[in-house]
Amino acid sequence: MTYKEALDVLIKKQSLGIKPGLTRINDLLKDMGNPQDNLRIVHIAGTNGKGTVAYTVADALSKNGCRVGLFTSPWVIDYREQIQINGKFIPEKVLADYVWQYKDYDVTEFELLTAIMYKYFSDEKVDYAIVECGMGGLEDATNVEKNNLSVITSISLDHTNFLGNTIEDIARHKAGIIRENSTCVLYPNPSVEHIFEKICRVKNTRLIKVEEIIENDYFTNNLATADAVLCVLGYNTGVTIARPPARCEIINDVFIDGGHNPAAAQAMISTPPYLKDEVAVIGMLADKDVDRYLSIVAPHCKKIITVTPNNPRAMHADSLKDVADKYCDNVVAFESVHKAVTQKDVTLICGSFFLARDARKILLNN
Repeated sequence: MTYKEALDVLIKKQSLGIKPGLTRINDLLKDMGNPQDNLRIVHIAGTNGKGTVAYTVADALSKNGCRVGLFTSPWVIDYREQIQINGKFIPEKVLADYVWQYKDYDVTEFELLTAIMYKYFSDEKVDYAIVECGMGGLEDATNVEKNNLSVITSISLDHTNFLGNTIEDIARHKAGIIRENSTCVLYPNPSVEHIFEKICRVKNTRLIKVEEIIENDYFTNNLATADAVLCVLGYNTGVTIARPPARCEIINDVFIDGGHNPAAAQAMISTPPYLKDEVAVIGMLADKDVDRYLSIVAPHCKKIITVTPNNPRAMHADSLKDVADKYCDNVVAFESVHKAVTQKDVTLICGSFFLARDARKILLNN
């Protein structure tokens, strides 16, 4: 099987959608020999910041001479970036061989990718596997290992159709990755801290609560969370933020962020360089809290160009303009993402990882 054929198999499985539950992936992993049980896993759940914390921990461990597997989603640069070891993406042939071997299992794309990740990291004998949850925690496909160091980042409302309509419901889902007699590192989450305290008490698990250094300062608090994780692992060296692609990233003087919920919007406007009088290209998916997101971002914009991201769930640029008009006096809708991104005065691109994925390619090729 070629790499292109393997991608076709994985993309075809996207039609199965999101299917919470662990039965399918557990059956596949059992046939693989349960590779996840051979790994030292740092398992990260949360609504926002989990990618940043994952990259930061992986980068620090790598600099300390460790062989580190990193699993994150969604992809921005290359599909293979979701599975990497010490910054190198899984080779095309290796991914294709795994897909060929396990393609006939009745699993979703994310379940197959997750199983391949555990198998690859086990085969490559990594020292640590840094694993980011896809969605939630309790029924997420990554939640299959026996032992881990669990990490919970910032929690807010998102994926409510799967995880519940209150922040307490969502916190309980995230807490599903906590194991008995283990350790959990908790980002400052004052409103739901009691939920994690109770669960850790019941499971006889040590809870390390990261002290909020600066209120609502996501950059500083993510850094403190990563530092706490490394201290638990026995690495007491200085930590610097390692950002994933399209998370508060600057390319050609354009600020790009794929975060799509109100908490991500708040984090973006509070991250240096702080947003002010931006000309923004914004695209969003229709199932996101578009109104609240724009109510946070739009007041920092002197002009907004709305576009339709390349995804079946995308909100059309015209509909997005109707919402943005409530918060900005200068909003226009563009049919072409390329035309929007290449406007000379654009300084901000945000609202969707699908938009960020295309925008990065356009900017880097111009």
